[in-house]
Amino acid sequence: MIAVEKRLYDLTKLTKFNADVPQKVVVYQSEKTLAAMWCLEPGQEVFLHMHPNADDVWICLEGESGLYFAGDGKEVPISKGMAVLAEPGQTHGMRNTGKDRFVFIGVAAPVPVQTERLDK
Repeated sequence: MIAVEKRLYDLTKLTKFNADVPQKVVVYQSEKTLAAMWCLEPGQEVFLHMHPNADDVWICLEGESGLYFAGDGKEVPISKGMAVLAEPGQTHGMRNTGKDRFVFIGVAAPVPVQTERLDK
């Protein structure tokens, strides 16, 4: 019998919000990948950054109005149902520009993931 307790995640129970700062909740980490959920109140943002050694795929679960920072001053609208890929070295970040909460999952590999914060 295969144990699935460590393979199934109820994302609705993991969301958490803070009026002052965006919340990052680690969903899981394995030897090869990690997943983190970002929960943003209106106006909050994930800082512009890049991972020199890892892919980072964002899967938007909740929210109708976000701006994805694609680097070089480019901003692209994102919303629930979209997925965005940042390959190693590509800059990324986002701001919740809507009136409702915004939630996305970031799945990155390989681990350990190096993160370099950048100025916009």
